[in-house]
Amino acid sequence: MSDPQTIVSGHEILLNIGGAVALLLWATRMVRTGILRAFGSRIRFWLGQSTKSRAKAFAMGLGVTGLLQSSTATALLLVSFVGRGLVAVGPALAVMLGADLGSTLVVQVLSFDISAVTPLLILAGVVAFMASSAMRRRQIGRILIGLGLMLLSLQLIVSASEPLRDSQTLRAVLDPLGADPILALALGAILAWLAHSSVATVLLVMSLTMTGVVPLELGVVLVLGANVGSGLIPFVLSLRGDPLARRVPTGNLLFRAMGALAALPFAGLVIPYVAMIDPEPARQIANVHTAFNVLLAAVFLPLTGVMESVVSRLLPEGESQGEAEERPRYLDDTAIDTPPVALACATREVMRLADIVEIMLRDTMNVFRDDDEKLLGEIAKRDDVVDRLHEEIKLYLTQVSRNALDDADSQRCVELITFTTNLEHIGDIIEKNLLELAQKKIRKRQQFSEEGWRELTRLHERVVQNMQLAMGVFVSKDVETSRQLIAEKEHLRDLEREASERHLERLREGKVESIETSALHLDILRDLKRINSHLTAVAYPIVDASGQLRSTRLKKTKKGAGGGTPGEEPSISREPGRGGSSAA
Repeated sequence: MSDPQTIVSGHEILLNIGGAVALLLWATRMVRTGILRAFGSRIRFWLGQSTKSRAKAFAMGLGVTGLLQSSTATALLLVSFVGRGLVAVGPALAVMLGADLGSTLVVQVLSFDISAVTPLLILAGVVAFMASSAMRRRQIGRILIGLGLMLLSLQLIVSASEPLRDSQTLRAVLDPLGADPILALALGAILAWLAHSSVATVLLVMSLTMTGVVPLELGVVLVLGANVGSGLIPFVLSLRGDPLARRVPTGNLLFRAMGALAALPFAGLVIPYVAMIDPEPARQIANVHTAFNVLLAAVFLPLTGVMESVVSRLLPEGESQGEAEERPRYLDDTAIDTPPVALACATREVMRLADIVEIMLRDTMNVFRDDDEKLLGEIAKRDDVVDRLHEEIKLYLTQVSRNALDDADSQRCVELITFTTNLEHIGDIIEKNLLELAQKKIRKRQQFSEEGWRELTRLHERVVQNMQLAMGVFVSKDVETSRQLIAEKEHLRDLEREASERHLERLREGKVESIETSALHLDILRDLKRINSHLTAVAYPIVDASGQLRSTRLKKTKKGAGGGTPGEEPSISREPGRGGSSAA
């Protein structure tokens, strides 16, 4: 019968090891997040400039991942770049070979006994994070805290696993792994996948080898498996992406799997030679990890072009033009933890959405003019693209807003969502109102009078011009241009009223075309006015922030008469019910 105390002790050991491993994973994430938030824009720029030669691409991957301590983060950045056509597949594979070697640097550093600096790193990190309001200094503090916690977690793993050194139960579990290297390789890959970090997995194996819990030869095989797992992580995460972007993680996984399988028979043979460099078990694991990635780069760097051809055949581009248009181009998921970069990506996608809506608006009048049912169908399909992009942009900005944003970034996030929503409303007006009116005109074979058509096209051209003006206001936030856009709304209201009055005059004169198309004419005028209201909404918050917006446009009663100071420049009034961000 088992001793209850032994069972409790075993549970405590597993709990302590599990907590220490969780701390290691969290600390690794802290370091990566801090570096991305502090230097994310520069890292993206460096990666984008690293495609001129294999050697330069390899060096860039080595340097960037040496900072990020995550080849997965580098891989996901490259997936985004390749998917948008910014980086070719061959150079991206060279970057990944450098990235895999770069991820070994932190393992090398932490394989030495530097536990004495743990409290210093945590103390310096907390001081830097709490004593400064500057974003970059706070993120540097986050990095220092993360490094300190990584060291602390390794100490906890070593301490917690010490009692397992003589455990017969554990040896009974590990012996089959030692006898089946393929199984051990698969276990190392699965551990890296579950942890989403090959660095954390190698550090864990290093700690368990140091205490004698894991035999050295088994530790080497587990490290080979962790290297395969580091290629498996971005491969699985990119499965839903387009074939072009998936080529990089697929090629990288093939490199690592072929390298690990080729090295597997030599796992036990290399140990005496590695021991000659340093007899410490932890150092031997770190050195095997680095040596494997050096050999991988030496063998496969000249073959990146060959692998590019292989993955191009495995993953041919089969996406239709419509599917490509519907998919977001600039929403970079890897930038979410770097709000300024993420908001810049979202701004580019919003402007792309605005371009699609502008094309819809321009083409709508061509449908009325030519009774073109084919063009009508194309515009309706574009509205499906608008709806999809609207949802993708909102979801992306929601994820960005979960970060700690400063006031400026938070305000920009709201502006992006508001402008996107107004664009989606414009698309709905075009698709659900104007196109239905066009179908009715085609079905009844109606024709506008010459005067009526000139009025409609004049108003439509004005709305198109205002849309271009609104896009400029959204990007520049210029107060004078915003005032001009709001003034254009007043002018368009006058044009719409005059067009309606002239149409009524033609009805009184008994013009047949005007009588037949009266409902169409007035509805088109109304819908163009509604579209213009949504466009003008972008200007109100800018003018309001400058203090040039009155709270009401109502005239004062005689009791409070005064109507303003003579000679005073009138300010723009806020429309009733307007909060400054939605269309009237």
